[in-house]
Amino acid sequence: MAKRSRLEIIRDILKIIHQNKNSIIKTPLLRKSNMSSTRFSEYFNEMLKRGLIYEKADKKGKVSIALTNKGYHYLDKYNQIIEFIEEFDL
Repeated sequence: MAKRSRLEIIRDILKIIHQNKNSIIKTPLLRKSNMSSTRFSEYFNEMLKRGLIYEKADKKGKVSIALTNKGYHYLDKYNQIIEFIEEFDL
C-alpha cells in the first residue's frame, strides 16, 4: 500500500470534516484520519495556519473543527485535478 502524499492527507482530513456536517471534535477527527497524534498535530496546525479550518466553540464551550471557505475551495480544486488526471490517463 502506497503512502499518502501531503496533499492527499490534507484532502482526507478536510473531507472527514466535510462528511461530518462541517463540525467534528478534534479527537474523532484524529482517529478517523488514521495517523499518529504527533503527525496529526503537525497537519492540523498547518491547516489552521493556512486558513483551511478553524475551531469554533458552542454555548457550552465544546470546541469543534470546521472548514473555512478556503478549505472548501481546496477540496473543489483537488477534485478537479484528480478528474483531469483520470480523464487523460496521466
